[in-house]
Amino acid sequence: MLLRTRHSLQRRETAETHAGRRQTLDAGTCRTRAAAGMITCASLLILLLEIPSFLLLGRQDDEDLHWFPHPGTSITPRNHITHCPANCTCALADSVDCSGVNLLTFPRNISQSVQHLFLQNNQLEEIPYDELSRLSSLKTLNLHNNHLSSDGLPNEEFQLLENLQYIYLANNKLTVAPRFLPSTLQITDLAANMLTKIYPLTLGQKPFLRSVYLHNNQLTDEGLPSNAFNGSEYINTLILSNNHLSQVPSNMPRSLIRLHLQYNRISRIPKGSLSSQSELREIYLQNNILSSDGLDSATFSKLKGLEYLDLSSNQLTEIPSGLPPNIVILHLGKNLITTIPKSVVSGIRNLEYLLLQNNRLKAGGVHGDAFLNLRNLHTLHLYNNQLDHIPPGLPKRARSLMILHNHISEIRLNDFAATYHILELNLSYNSLYSARIHRLAFRKLRKLENLDMSGNFLTFIPTGLPLSLEVLTLKRNQINSLSQEALANLTQLRELHLAHNRLQVGAITPGTWQQLQRLKTLDLGSNELSYVPPDLPESLESLHLQNNRIASISSEAFHSTPNLRVLFLRFNRLTVASTPQASFLDLKYLEVVDTTGNLEQITINIPRANQRFRLQNSTSET
Repeated sequence: MLLRTRHSLQRRETAETHAGRRQTLDAGTCRTRAAAGMITCASLLILLLEIPSFLLLGRQDDEDLHWFPHPGTSITPRNHITHCPANCTCALADSVDCSGVNLLTFPRNISQSVQHLFLQNNQLEEIPYDELSRLSSLKTLNLHNNHLSSDGLPNEEFQLLENLQYIYLANNKLTVAPRFLPSTLQITDLAANMLTKIYPLTLGQKPFLRSVYLHNNQLTDEGLPSNAFNGSEYINTLILSNNHLSQVPSNMPRSLIRLHLQYNRISRIPKGSLSSQSELREIYLQNNILSSDGLDSATFSKLKGLEYLDLSSNQLTEIPSGLPPNIVILHLGKNLITTIPKSVVSGIRNLEYLLLQNNRLKAGGVHGDAFLNLRNLHTLHLYNNQLDHIPPGLPKRARSLMILHNHISEIRLNDFAATYHILELNLSYNSLYSARIHRLAFRKLRKLENLDMSGNFLTFIPTGLPLSLEVLTLKRNQINSLSQEALANLTQLRELHLAHNRLQVGAITPGTWQQLQRLKTLDLGSNELSYVPPDLPESLESLHLQNNRIASISSEAFHSTPNLRVLFLRFNRLTVASTPQASFLDLKYLEVVDTTGNLEQITINIPRANQRFRLQNSTSET
């Protein structure tokens, strides 16, 4: 993973996140926290990946994290402000905080010595020139989230603020940017306005400028002139997402480290637009209208430092060629890609995450050597494509392989013969039949911990499952029997999910659960069980029996499961008489019983020392 710990990413996908969401998942635990159905550990990653990037790459040189002061920042007091405006706070030296006090007009009597002025979250419509221009010591001016229009912000206001370093004008009603901003600026935030035009001296000729935020405006190519950044050679963060740009801007600063252009109307990247940004590490181009014709083999080739490239949700028909070798995360989901040729990605030697979900890939379009020599590639997303069998040449070092929602109907003997390192394999919602899964298909997956084959046409649990399995999910199949042989030697199994199948108690052979000595969670919901299966594992803590045909609970039903903490019996055929309290007396750790939706309202007495909550019909008691 490429985060602050480099091994804790697995973050962003299946439901594409909006730019700005920030989340870090620990790789060691996220596998067991995956959402049901499509999203698993690796899916969460990337679905993670519209995250403004200094959290994605977590570099220590990201000064944005600590540059600008905030009203809550502790500053060592020198001289308290002598004149503090009404309703404002002046507890910090050289600082006036008037944020969120419903101001309608600019506060008067502010000391000329003030350095940090916070006026965000008010209702200001204009800034008087004479009041602001005399505050020549200002370093921070926060006007975020007011009602300022361009007419209420005269251009000459900022010319005398020769010490200003941080200006925040986001979430106002500006239609054009200020013509002149001080050359001392380090951070400029003009996001979430209605800007249609940036002037040459709005952001140009700013030798100290590092971060520029222009997202959520109405900027077109014409509104962002080619000289917009002239003389501002040290900008490392440029956020232009959610505008109306049709192409990648030209003459961007050479010092750029992260560039956000997602959610525009970009259809092409002009030749040479990205040829000088040798420091660029992250490019966000998702949710545009880029086609393969709008790129060429040199578009990204000069970006030797590039580590994260997001081209998802565009109109690409093929994987771009000439990609630099240091890319760690390549996101190509939601395009029109039909093939993975031999050498297009195999030269990206540092690639760890390859995301190709929601394309038009067929197994025949994946070259057998497409992933050759990718020793670092550990996460591959191929879900929601048109694969009819397992593609050849899967990456040998893959640890997370997502092939759900395809048309795969069989697993052959050698489909996974070379993928020794897989920890997580998702084959759910394909067209798999039990008879078409080779009994030795999983023989090489000796590290596999999580296998999901939900939503197929399985009638029994596949044989030859890896002994390393910890989570086995087989929901929404047609499984109608369980045998001891199917679960033999799965001594590491902690979770078994068999909901929405066709199981009857009589089709569960004696000894089926015998070797599952570590099983904590067993989900048998939505089957055809008429009573609680006998001889369940002693280790069980969570038992799901909802939506079955259980009409009675015997007094010995839970004798083999003394460690139960959570029990779901809702929507069965139970009555008070058929559910004796004696059945639950030995469950000393029981905390939750759900009996809602049965024939009668049933109350199970749980010792108050144990219970967290108890659900009974429509009543919840504690």
